[in-house]
Amino acid sequence: MNDKPTTNELTHLDGEGRARMVDVSAKATTTRIAVAGGELQTTAEVIALVRADGMPKADVLSTARIAGIAGAKRTSELIPLCHQLSLSSVKIEFGFTETTITVEATAKTTGQTGVEMEALTAVAVAGLTLHDMVKAVDPAATMNGVRLLTKEGGKHGHWVRPDAENTTEAEVETPTAGPRSAVVLVASTGGARGTREDTTGPVIAEWLTAQGLSVRGPLVYADADIAAGLADALTGAPALVVTTGGTGTSPTDQTPEATRAVLDRELPGLAEAMRRKGAEKTPYASLSRGLAGLSGRTVLVNLPGSPGGVRDGMSVLEPILEHLLAQVSGGGMHDA
Repeated sequence: MNDKPTTNELTHLDGEGRARMVDVSAKATTTRIAVAGGELQTTAEVIALVRADGMPKADVLSTARIAGIAGAKRTSELIPLCHQLSLSSVKIEFGFTETTITVEATAKTTGQTGVEMEALTAVAVAGLTLHDMVKAVDPAATMNGVRLLTKEGGKHGHWVRPDAENTTEAEVETPTAGPRSAVVLVASTGGARGTREDTTGPVIAEWLTAQGLSVRGPLVYADADIAAGLADALTGAPALVVTTGGTGTSPTDQTPEATRAVLDRELPGLAEAMRRKGAEKTPYASLSRGLAGLSGRTVLVNLPGSPGGVRDGMSVLEPILEHLLAQVSGGGMHDA
């Protein structure tokens, strides 16, 4: 790793030590990506309220996400020597430990200068918004550890934060994913609040375990927070994420929309096969909007929230699961 730069190596100072905006006109135009993180330290009570969408100021995570994206877009107005960038993507994800809400922002552009400050600003603004939203319950909450995690693009290529000893508690608690790892995610507002029993998540987890997979979950998130639930489930890039619930036509059903936002490629045939299987028993199965696809090398499948819909989905998945996971990991046969 490079040593810490001395004062005369600071790019935002000219030869006489005066602040300046760096001239990037001679730099190559490349894809630039930066990932930053931070965490809001709060109380277990606040964590429970946020996960159940029960804060006095509702929709906490969505509000913080929008604020963070807006902050990234206005970075050049807030930090005087930053260049104005045309951002192609800003993604903000949240996770939970017992007493922290973790924030991770990924900023992307194609240009002549990096997006580190945009990612860092997104984390800071999202975290401050979380603080504002929870302060009525926990005025002592603190936003900690805003830091750059990775960046890539430009002449220095890929960079990863070297201080592995500073891994956050959330990262320590997340199991290391592997080719036989799976996560079960339940979209249920009542389940997240503890007012409704989760009857589908444990069934899926038991079935996946029987298939020889190492299973995390069921993770239970309110319907309004299912995007945060997907971010949690995808942490560590497991081989498979199976969701249940939130695939219907109710105004609160948001699982397909949140899923589409993280998919790189869809597997429409798999989703349609599940609907056909369900339609053999009930015409209501055709109303399911569930998706299936790939997020990176993670297979992501939406199942309905009903026990019958879950059984039908598992019956479709079971004979193809090994082949699907092997293909996605790069080791499968390409036979018909």
